[in-house]
This record gives sequence, C-alpha cells and structure tokens, in this order.
Amino acid sequence: MIQIGDALPSIDLQENTPATKYNAAQLFAGKRGVLFAVPGAFTPGCSKTHLPGYIQDSEALRAKGVDLVVCVSVNDAFVMKAWGDAQGAAGKVLMLADPDASFTKALGLDVNAGALGGVRSKRYSMIIENGVVTALNVEPDGFGLTCSLSGGVLGQL
Repeated sequence: MIQIGDALPSIDLQENTPATKYNAAQLFAGKRGVLFAVPGAFTPGCSKTHLPGYIQDSEALRAKGVDLVVCVSVNDAFVMKAWGDAQGAAGKVLMLADPDASFTKALGLDVNAGALGGVRSKRYSMIIENGVVTALNVEPDGFGLTCSLSGGVLGQL
C-alpha cells in the first residue's frame, strides 16, 4: 500500500470521456493537492457525505494552500462526469475516473466490493505535495466515513 513519502504512480485517469486523460504524477507535480477516493459514484455515503463535504470545503481547502482537489472512483469517465454534474462539483473538485482500477491497484487500495461491482477503491484521502504523499487517511474498514472526510484533511493542512 502507498505510504507517506511515496510518489504517486504515473498512471492515467480520465475526465468526462476516455479521451481526456490526466497522468496522476504529472497532475500533482509542483502543486499542493488533496486526492480522495470513493467506492462508487452515486452511492449513498459517497453522494450524501464524502463528495459534498469536499465541495462545501473547497474554498477553505484553497485558503490553506491547496491548488487542486481531486475525487477518484473506479467508474467510467461518463459516470464520474454525470455524478460531478449532479453534485455541483465543477470548479471545486476534479472528478476523475479509474475505469480499470489500474491507479487504485497501483496504490494498493483496491478492495473486492462484491455486490457493489467487484473491484473498487477503498475510501481514503491524501494530501500531496509536489507529487509526494504527505498525509494518508484510509478508512479502517475500507468503506466507512470517519478519517477520510474533508474536515479531517482541513485539520491536517
């Protein structure tokens, strides 16, 4: 599993369509950012608590020097776009898809979510400084809503 002090892997994530790609390592190069991952778009905890908290706190995060807030999920780019649109994420949280879970697996944060759709991401958040993880918060059970929420990240900045 990725640890504090590790660099993000150089793996592409998708925004809006499969054609629009961001390399994770390059995206955070020279920036201070927050990346958080959810088990699935449009799922209850993700839609009612996790993503809305980061959207609501986006200005507070920026006020603490965060250049970029990114949400990642093992979903396709079209689903992530629709979810971001439904939540009002535009301009606040960059919604990126990891359709084949390659990024999630490279981090060692994949989990078999069974009925939710097989391989998914554990719920986590991290602070990244110039592509290197400086704080990592992985939910103990992989799915809960405790340590990976925006309020906790704000306290770590």
